[in-house]
Amino acid sequence: MRHPIFCVKWRRKAAATPLHASETRVKMADMKKRIPNQLILAVAILILGGGLVGGEYLLVRWYPGHHQRVSDETLAQRPYHNDALGIDIQIADGLYGNVEAFPGGVKIGRSKFWSVGPSLSITSQPNPDQTWEFSPEVLAKWESRGVNEDLPLYHLEHTKINNRDAMVIRELRGRYLHLTARIMCKDRIIEADCSPGGEDEALYMEACDEALRSIKVAGPEPPVPGVVELSPAPKVKAK
Repeated sequence: MRHPIFCVKWRRKAAATPLHASETRVKMADMKKRIPNQLILAVAILILGGGLVGGEYLLVRWYPGHHQRVSDETLAQRPYHNDALGIDIQIADGLYGNVEAFPGGVKIGRSKFWSVGPSLSITSQPNPDQTWEFSPEVLAKWESRGVNEDLPLYHLEHTKINNRDAMVIRELRGRYLHLTARIMCKDRIIEADCSPGGEDEALYMEACDEALRSIKVAGPEPPVPGVVELSPAPKVKAK
């Protein structure tokens, strides 16, 4: 049989236990409420400062190098030859992708699931004038096209591409810029149309420009200025 005094002490201890736990929870909650505002402010400043330092590193150190690497990889060129068209061209890696041949031409490009990818189409068509150069009338027609048809961002450059008379035309079609080169041969005209699609416009227009100006067309080249091109002498039948 337990001693009465021991039972009384045990009951008091058991009754005091819940009260002690409750007091502990109250004290912890009170300590949380007493967290100084200065500490909260210091932690916030530390987090914000770390974010700013990280952002500065990305903008100043990492991004320029990353942008340069992407540009170099996009503009790196690879040779492409097409026997049917009789052309050689240097195509930027950013443009090169699927090659699809069709009657009278070829289309090279990168398909994008979420947007329109860059593309390059090259075709060949007969030269009805059988001349080495564009006539003044043809040039005037193409130069006035932007005004007559109200084409935004239209610009024509009359130039030479690998010693052949050519015109390079920039124009906006729908939402995307296009760069088109028309290169004269005596028997045909090579037309190459390049567009960046939804990619970085400045970077891919540079890739298009470099590709179009690298086109070499097989066959006889224009005569050197000042040299008269002689036709072969007619054959004389022996009597």
